Amino acid sequence: MSVTPQTGNVSPPAGAATGTSAGLRVRYGDTAYPAEELARGAAYELFSTDPVPDFTPDRRPDARYPWHRYAHASEVEPLPDARVTGAGTGAGERANGLGVPDTPLMAPLHRARSWSQIHTLSQSPSAAQDPLLRAVRESATVQRGSQMVKALSAQQFAGFLLRGWLPYGFCYREYDVAHLRTPTDQMLLRTDAEAGRAVPEVAYLLRWRATDPIDYVTPLTDGHQGLMTMPPHDRVGPPVLGTGFTPSGRHLIPEFVTRDFADLPLPANAALLAHTPDGDEVVLYTYQPEQRGWLRMAGPRWRHLLAAAPGVPPDQDYVSTGDAIRSTLLIGGYRGQEHEAVADPPGEFRVLARTRAARYPVETLTRRARYVTWRDSRCLVLREEGGWLRVRLCRPDPDNVAALGAQCYERGVYEAWAPGVEITDDQLVDNPYTL
Repeated sequence: MSVTPQTGNVSPPAGAATGTSAGLRVRYGDTAYPAEELARGAAYELFSTDPVPDFTPDRRPDARYPWHRYAHASEVEPLPDARVTGAGTGAGERANGLGVPDTPLMAPLHRARSWSQIHTLSQSPSAAQDPLLRAVRESATVQRGSQMVKALSAQQFAGFLLRGWLPYGFCYREYDVAHLRTPTDQMLLRTDAEAGRAVPEVAYLLRWRATDPIDYVTPLTDGHQGLMTMPPHDRVGPPVLGTGFTPSGRHLIPEFVTRDFADLPLPANAALLAHTPDGDEVVLYTYQPEQRGWLRMAGPRWRHLLAAAPGVPPDQDYVSTGDAIRSTLLIGGYRGQEHEAVADPPGEFRVLARTRAARYPVETLTRRARYVTWRDSRCLVLREEGGWLRVRLCRPDPDNVAALGAQCYERGVYEAWAPGVEITDDQLVDNPYTL
């Protein structure tokens, strides 16, 4: 949400800390606090010497103040005399600070329509067509280079690391969720069957930069009506409201879904992250496309964060053997020939090559995937084995889920095995990007 700027300095009351090594001070409510900027200004960590409402004890060994809290950029105002000597000082920001500034969520507030009323609308499926709510939702857009995140369970984390999974399904702009730094806060972003249950000691996330806005759509009623009407026994994770916002009693968070629930090729320097109960962000692995591998970034201090991930030894890198089956490819054109390509958004797209001299900038770029029709339902092909195709439904609804015997593996994602003899309209589809 946008905040009306205020001017002038505020004298801190008893309890507000009086200095920070970052030299940054912000106003939160009516009080000035020392702070650290996070996620390139999308959120702030606020500090206090004494307990104040909404602040929690900071139990980290290197804590500079006994109390802290996290706040979204829309909730605070940097003071005009703040001296910023270091921005984005968290571990994650140093390791993966590329990307573009994202547009904030904007809401026209007035006496007849307050923030709480807009939030209530966002949680009401019957308000999905409300023009004002639509305008608020459409103010949050994905740009080329936007930092995207997907909250992961420990099992999903292992899937990306060990089995070469790609980003797909429900996800968020980092800008909108950067203030959700703890495992408790991030539970509402989870898409797996454990969402909303016991809070883990460690929260895992995948972070990557968007190659192109056309890969992401808003789960509004148009095209996603079937998810809104899915019965509870056929779905996993929170319900899909159809308003474009995630279910939450406190936050107004716009959600996105990959187009057709398709896998997206991983861009360079995607990262697997961990967040601790105190809000530390730790980059565990970064993705190097030339090696198709996840390179270990965390040192011995953070190895314990991998204890919950099944089958993941904490002291090694993970490089593909080259025989992994990928459901989608990034294809670049160079001098009339097609090559597998790699994206390094927002501005670099090149031929995928081990040697630097062969990494030519591509002239055209497209995402290629295989689509089929099975019993009148459009599906993506994930892989093929022995005359059977593993497919994912592009537009799941109660009828085609029942007719195809599809199972829900995470929020909105329905898959099944289809006999090859029943498949029609089998084709490779190119989704071109404008360079």
